[in-house]
Amino acid sequence: MAEVFNLKLYATDKVVYDGECLSLVVPAADGEYCIMANHEDLLVAMSVGETRITSPDGKKEFFLTGQGFAYVKNNSVEVFVDTAERPEEIDLKRAQEAKERAEERLRQESSRQEYYLTQASLLRAMERMKEVARHRRGF
Repeated sequence: MAEVFNLKLYATDKVVYDGECLSLVVPAADGEYCIMANHEDLLVAMSVGETRITSPDGKKEFFLTGQGFAYVKNNSVEVFVDTAERPEEIDLKRAQEAKERAEERLRQESSRQEYYLTQASLLRAMERMKEVARHRRGF
C-alpha cells in the first residue's frame, strides 16, 4: 500500500476534508504543487483554482478553492482557504451573471482598490465557470 498523510482542508465556513490522503494538488501563483507522503516542510500561498485530492482508495475529489495557504509539516497538511466548492455545487448561471457584472464594473472608472476587487471577482467567476465545464465534460 502506498504511503499516506493526514489532510485537513478548511474553508471559512466549514471543514471540507479531514482524513488520510494519498496526494494533494493545490493551485499557486507560480503553478501547481503536488504534495505526497513525507513531503518536506512547506508553506504555499494558494491562488484561486482547482484543488485535487486522491484518497488512499484511489478516489479523486475536486474542489474549486479560493485564496489561502497550505502548510505541510511532519507528514501532515493543513489547508486554509476562503472558499471551497465541489463542481456540482457551483451554480453556472450565477457564475455567468457575476462575470458579466464584474466586466461591466471594469469598464467604468473606479479607484485602484475597486479595480483590484473587481479583478478578483472576475477571476473567481471565470474559474467557477471553467470548473463546471471541466467536470461536465468528464475531464
